[in-house]
Parts: sequence; C-alpha cells; structure tokens
Amino acid sequence: MSADYLYQLLAIIIYMVAMLAIGYYAFRRTANLTDYMLGGRSLGPAVTALSAGAADMSGWLLMGLPGAIYVSGLVEAWMAIGLTIGAYLNWLFVAPRLRMYTQVTNDSITIPSYLENRLKDSSRILRIASGIIILIFFTFYVSSGMVSGGVFFESSFGLSYHTGLIVVSLVVIAYTLFGGFLAVSYTDFVQGLIMFLALILVPVFGIFLTGGISETTESIRQVDPALLSMVKGASFLGVISAVAWGLGYFGQPHIIVRFMAIKSVKETKEARRIGIGWMALSLLGAVVTALIGIAYFQQNPGIDLTDPEAIFIELGQIIFHPFIAGIMLAAVLAAVMSTISSQLIVTSSALVEDLYKAVFKTNASDKQYVFLGRMAVLAVSIVALLFAWGKTNTILKLVSFAWAGFGAAFGPIILLSLYWRKLTNIGALSGMVIGALTVIIWGNIEVLTSNLYEIVPGFLLSLIVTIVVSLMTYKENPEIEHEFDETLRLLEKEKTKS
Repeated sequence: MSADYLYQLLAIIIYMVAMLAIGYYAFRRTANLTDYMLGGRSLGPAVTALSAGAADMSGWLLMGLPGAIYVSGLVEAWMAIGLTIGAYLNWLFVAPRLRMYTQVTNDSITIPSYLENRLKDSSRILRIASGIIILIFFTFYVSSGMVSGGVFFESSFGLSYHTGLIVVSLVVIAYTLFGGFLAVSYTDFVQGLIMFLALILVPVFGIFLTGGISETTESIRQVDPALLSMVKGASFLGVISAVAWGLGYFGQPHIIVRFMAIKSVKETKEARRIGIGWMALSLLGAVVTALIGIAYFQQNPGIDLTDPEAIFIELGQIIFHPFIAGIMLAAVLAAVMSTISSQLIVTSSALVEDLYKAVFKTNASDKQYVFLGRMAVLAVSIVALLFAWGKTNTILKLVSFAWAGFGAAFGPIILLSLYWRKLTNIGALSGMVIGALTVIIWGNIEVLTSNLYEIVPGFLLSLIVTIVVSLMTYKENPEIEHEFDETLRLLEKEKTKS
C-alpha cells in the first residue's frame, strides 16, 4: 500500500469522522418534530445558503460539468448559466415569501403541508399526492447518490463497489437519522465549504501548471478552437433546453425547504448574496478546471485521461500533496453525500408529516413523531440501498428527469401559491399531475427529449392547467384572503425594519 494511498485514505477518514461528529452535535440539539424536520427555523444566512447550494449541486458540479466542458468545450456552459439565473430568481422571489407564508399558514414545516394549509384543502388529497410524488422520486434519487458513492470508492481506492456503497450509506444514514435537519444543514454547510475551496484551489494552482492564461488558451486552441466558443455546435433548442434547467429550482423540495428554515425573512437577502456568490464562483471554478485540463493534457501527450469526468480529481492529484489531493477527493464525496442527506430528510418528512399524519390523523407526542421520522429515514435508506445494490442504469435514467419532474410538478404551484390569490386546491392538484406526467412521457420519447428538455413543456403545461382549472373552480375564501394579506403585511413590515 503506497504512502500516497494512505494519505488520501486518511483525509477521507477525517472527513467521515467530522460528518459523524456534526451529526452527534445536531442530535443533542434536536428536541421536537419541528427541530427534526426543519431545524426549529433557526438557520443563519450562511448555513442556509451553503447548505442549499451543496444539496443542489451533487457530483455534477465536480465531475459532470468539468467532464462535459472537457469533451465539448464552453458550449456546455449554458446549463451553468441557466442554473445560476434560476437559483438567483428562486432566492429573490420564493425565499422571503415562502419563509413568511409557511409560518402564517399554521406553521407548515413541509411543502405538501404548506400547500394544504395555504389552499385549505380539507380532503387532504393534495397533501397526500404531493407526499407520494416526493417519496417516489426521492427514493430513486437517493439510490442514485448511493450508486455514485459506491463508484467513487471503487474508482478512487480500488475497493469493491459494494464496500464503497455500504460505507457511504452508513455514514450518511447515521448523521441524518440521528441529527435530522440540523445535521443535514450543518454537514451540507461544511461540505459546501470543502467543495468551494477545492474548486478555487485547483484552477488557481492549475493555471501555473499550464504556463499562465495565454499559454493555456493557446494550448486549448491547438486542440480545437471551437472549445472556447459558446455558440459553435449549439442549436437554438439546445441552448433553450440547457438554460431551462434553471426553471427546476422553483420546485425542488430539498432546496426550497431551506427557505422555510432560515431564522427570519430579513436574513434571506444576505443568504441570497452568499448563496449566489458561492454558486457563481464554484461553477466558474469547475469550468476553468476543465479548460486547464484540456491544456495540460495537450501539453503532456504522454499522459492519458481515461475518464473525462475525473478531470478534477486527476488535476488535484497532479498539483497537490497526496493529503491535500485526498481533501479534493473528499470534496467529490461531499458533493454526493450532501445531496443524499438532504433528499433523505425531505423524504422522511413526506412519510411522517404528509402521509402518516394525514392518513392516520394521530395525535402522538413530538418524541414519538421524531422516532417515526428516524425510522422513516432508515426505511427509505434500506429501499434505496436495495435499488443501488444492483448498480442498474434504470435508476440513473430516472434521475436524469427527476429534476424536471419536481420542477414541473411543484414549480408553477409554488410560484402561484405565493403570488396569486385565485389558486385553488383542484387547480394545484391538476397542474401537479399534468406537470409530472408530461415530464415522464416526454422524457421517454427519444425524438422529443433529444430536441427539447422535458422541463420546458412540463412546466408550461402545468402552469397553464393550474391557472385555467383554478379560474374555473375559484370561490372566495375569507381565511385564504386574510392569510394572503397578512403575509404581505408582515413582508412589508420586515422591509421597513431593514
């Protein structure tokens, strides 16, 4: 066993122990269901911002995006632009109102419970349907993250896929199960910092490796001048599809739940600045890392890169001491684990708060509900682990349109619930179903999905159906009107304070 290997393994072990320690700290601070599911609405702006970013990006930021840029050039950067715009608009238009509205509407602690309380849906169908959508999509999503963790250990340390799968799963399950939302948020914050530092350090030191900016640019041109163009090889619908990824933000439960957990509306502005700053610099770091990689391997033709998605890891190992390179590996693992944990806690919330409590209408104690929440994390984890065990491509294909599924099913409804008085429960349910079905059908027809990303028709149809059905079924409800006005009043009050 080489010294380099041991240094890198030591860095990963330190990282894993740190995550478990944070989980234990959060466990000591978790007293009731609101603590477990929403951190007691106590998150500061920095934790909110970085935890939302880390939960969002996953391994795509450190592997998927650099790999795509390395192969195809800057034409692949349109997706990063779309995501940055979408995230900014989400922070600007959704975060403050959702934080306030969820508190006004019976202190809702999940997205499905918020929709039920906001629209006064006594049938509970809307809450149950949205809970089921979250449960199904996120179980597969979590499974995909576990697959990524197994593959990471297999490719980085030569361990078997199943050994890596079990190690990643056990650590994530442990700190999520015991520490709940606080553990997920604090670990995501630390993981976000690791990812950020890694994506700054690799390109900053890497540019010296390739001889500076002008030499790096010239080396890329020698490979293919089109790699530096954002338009060569791009089609109009291709650019629209890439930028449209930003639409997905409005409906991602594991991201927008952070807005509900921040300490106050006033702090959403600071969180937005931190979050978008983190995101823009991280995405830029990922893009520059790929470009430096193109230049480096052009300048060193004797060295082969077998997997373009490993360009970040390869450069980290070339540039830094093995222990620092191990921290770079930990950054990739952090990206994977932060997303798994965020999705686990939202799925647990859907099971307990939106399905169990809605169907059985029990009045258990907070302590019992927290226990059920932990059992829900364990149950979902076991199911996801079983799906991941076979390392099948089916799950990964499902994840490719899960982002679009959530964006189309929940995005238009969340926006309309915050800004339109006439939204009805039947309209919301109709739009949710149409959005999800459109994404599933469109995403499985090759000729359609190869030309236009399924979130575009899914989001638009969901929006249209929700508005039309709501107008057809709208009846004025004094309680809804009062809560809408009260939310606006409290938001205005917060503005005058700041």
